[in-house]
Amino acid sequence: MKRILIADDHEIVRSGLRAIVEARPNWIVSGEAINGEQAVALALETRPDVAIVDYSMPIMNGVEVSRRLKALRSRTEVLILTMHESEELLTEVILAGVRGVLFKSDARKHLIFAVEALLDGRPYFTSALLEKLLQDYQSNKQNRNDMLLTSREQSVVQLIAEGHTNKSISEILKLSVKTVETHRAAAMRKLRMSSTAELVRYAIRKKLVSP
Repeated sequence: MKRILIADDHEIVRSGLRAIVEARPNWIVSGEAINGEQAVALALETRPDVAIVDYSMPIMNGVEVSRRLKALRSRTEVLILTMHESEELLTEVILAGVRGVLFKSDARKHLIFAVEALLDGRPYFTSALLEKLLQDYQSNKQNRNDMLLTSREQSVVQLIAEGHTNKSISEILKLSVKTVETHRAAAMRKLRMSSTAELVRYAIRKKLVSP
């Protein structure tokens, strides 16, 4: 029996994913999470073979969830679901150790193939995202500043945009307040921003949080 965890903050999305998973013989849903922090906790508790995780979630995005699970030596493979086509996303997920990315719009048709690939130890990246990556490199129009942000800096920016204080962020990410301040300052320097309001606008523009 293969255990699949579903993590998305929208009930209708979780319901659709659950229906696809449960229709597959020998697959069961081991748990459902509504934010990144809960996804990590459930993954450690239920030990799923694959976690289907929305990229844009409260507290921790999908990439941060994967990074946290890797740090905790979890054997769970992560399949990121996203609505966004960007070179930055692909770079970010690869650096975090994610081996699967699927567009939400393709989930109904390709979710089974993506999960099966991960269960077999093979990576799965939606072809449209790889094509977009090639187009971005060829056109050379993509803003490169975002690529300078580390996964941890992006996580800090997301939590700032969600209204968390430095102390709260330090507790969520298990970092010292000083380290959080360092990541915050580094992100602002790299993005050439000077205020929290600018970081919030950046996070909304990059779909790290909902407006």
